[in-house]
Amino acid sequence: MKEQLIEWLLSASAFISILTTTAIVIILVVESAGFFRQVSPLEFLTGAQWAPLFKPQHFGVLPLVTGTLLTSAIACMVAIPFGLLSAIYLSQYAKQAVRAVIKPLLEVLVGIPTVVFGYFALTMVTPFLKNFFPQIRVFNALSAGMVMGIMIIPIVSSLSEDAMTAVPGHLREGALALGATRLEATLKVIIPASLSGIIASFVLAISRAIGETMIVALAAGLTPNLTLNPLESVQTMTAYIVQVSLGDTPFGSIEYRTVFAVALLLFLFTLVLNILGKALVGWKQKIY
Repeated sequence: MKEQLIEWLLSASAFISILTTTAIVIILVVESAGFFRQVSPLEFLTGAQWAPLFKPQHFGVLPLVTGTLLTSAIACMVAIPFGLLSAIYLSQYAKQAVRAVIKPLLEVLVGIPTVVFGYFALTMVTPFLKNFFPQIRVFNALSAGMVMGIMIIPIVSSLSEDAMTAVPGHLREGALALGATRLEATLKVIIPASLSGIIASFVLAISRAIGETMIVALAAGLTPNLTLNPLESVQTMTAYIVQVSLGDTPFGSIEYRTVFAVALLLFLFTLVLNILGKALVGWKQKIY
């Protein structure tokens, strides 16, 4: 009876997770359908102006998409190299005592509220960057992306380090026995052997960057701007959702439904990204 009860509880937990995800998707699709009955999907996906809260209204989502991709790309340029390098150090070079100190310190970054990161980007990073780029705006994509990259470094570092540690030791020892240096063994044996786990950490970090809200809302600005200049103010899809959620948008209006249309597009982005990541992981996965 006890084993059956545990099995039922675990099954119920899994079912609740599936049910919650299904309910979210249904709500997004139903509400977005009401939006697309009034706005052409072609205009939504290809329009270069986003101003649903002003007259005349424009519903081109490209400024939000470019803002999201720009800040996420900057974050990945910070998180992926630093995270991977720290994972290599922790798994292949660091002594156990050093590793026991550095890894928890890195993971502390995950527990810091994102609103704190947002104010850090606005009040510390942007003034610092102004010394090198005098033309930088107060709200800009560069500082938001850099701080977001710092925030997701532990995701890349921890998962990549776990993947490298899981590689059987005899592979590394065999490479060293054949005359490879420690660096050569790491780059030519350990990393290829753990590539599926490393790719999974990259995908998770990119998904986290795309879905980040408070940092970009506070530091990147709330100006829909179709630009790839990181020194300019931009608005991401998540920041727009926050902007409308905190406003006085009438329930059921087209302005209200834009939130669900943008959220559906964001959901599709992360879904496609995770499908591609899963395919890459399966392609590169090695079982020992």
